[in-house]
Amino acid sequence: MGKDGTLQVPDYPVIPHIIGDGSGPDIWAASQRVIELAVSVAYAGRRALMWKEVFAGQKAFDLLGTWLPEETLESFRHYLVGIKGPLTTPVGGGIRSLNVALRQELDLYCCVRPVRYFEGIQTPVKEPQKVDMVIFRENTEDIYAGIEFAAGSEDAAAFREWLCAAFPERAAKIRFPLTSGFGIKPVSREGTERLVRAAIRYAQQHSLPSVTLVHKGNIMKFTEGAFRDWAYELADREFGAQRIGSGVWRRLPDGIIIKDCICDAFLQEILLHPAEHSVVATLNLNGDYCSDALAAQVGGIGISPGANINAITGHAIFEATHGTAPALAGLNKVNPCSFLLSAQMMLEYIGWKEAADILGQSIRRTIADGQVTADLACMMPGATELTTSAFADALMEHMKP
Repeated sequence: MGKDGTLQVPDYPVIPHIIGDGSGPDIWAASQRVIELAVSVAYAGRRALMWKEVFAGQKAFDLLGTWLPEETLESFRHYLVGIKGPLTTPVGGGIRSLNVALRQELDLYCCVRPVRYFEGIQTPVKEPQKVDMVIFRENTEDIYAGIEFAAGSEDAAAFREWLCAAFPERAAKIRFPLTSGFGIKPVSREGTERLVRAAIRYAQQHSLPSVTLVHKGNIMKFTEGAFRDWAYELADREFGAQRIGSGVWRRLPDGIIIKDCICDAFLQEILLHPAEHSVVATLNLNGDYCSDALAAQVGGIGISPGANINAITGHAIFEATHGTAPALAGLNKVNPCSFLLSAQMMLEYIGWKEAADILGQSIRRTIADGQVTADLACMMPGATELTTSAFADALMEHMKP
């Protein structure tokens, strides 16, 4: 990261990558050659990505006896930019989410999730082409901080006793205290401001009309309500925002509207009026729900990319946003588009726009031609169902000069 806040990228950058669990090897085998061809067509050998495999998840545990080796974290710290496939996260006990661990260890506070429609896919909504949003999800706070106390444990009993002694009126609101688990939801001014600052700057850089603050501040007044208030204060202080009439919405000098929406109402908004929202800034759990709901409107999580970014240090990990799909592992059937679209985001992030455009155009053209994997074929009557590797071949065919 240069002193001016822009990445200094060599012509042959080292890119740490995690292949991932379950369907990850199938995705990587197809995607690597597609990404490399896009770079080759764009730059004719003047630039290339130098892949460096690092380990996490089941492969790391099998090889090294740990789910997330320190060497992996150090590689991402050192090289700044990397990419990963899906990683195993058990429900209930066992290890916590490796995805969350990577975000927290590297302070990748912005989860950026673009959601756009691809021509030809039949989705559950009438006008999916109206969905064109970028979600900025806070990535390090909220309940994902992992501060929980299991029901019946000594920790839960100690927490309950402290709560009863320190705040008896609030503790009295717990309906079944002896059998309750507890969780703590931290939301900070600093965490809010750096996320919203990145979202507003993104809207400015891409000439987008609005930033919507999505929250549940009517109920969680001192966490999600504070998120909304701090965001508006930041817009006033750093971006010169002015109130619109007597309401709370703001307008920046360049015309961008800063507005807010209660999360449950927003889940209706994305169905009824999706075109009225372009950039969305929200907390961790809301962002998880909203980005997946939006993905369903345009064709599913298989075509939903994602990035985890620290806009201050430049560190970024791009990722397939879906799960490991263990039932499809080794069958050469899984859709690699989430990973490939994340790779497109990565190429844009390092300033290789020509290669990013070639990769994105090949995906759009291939899908529009009805050459797709099984998950999309079922939503596209008359489409040709391809294996993962055959879909990669079709993408590469559309890249030829």
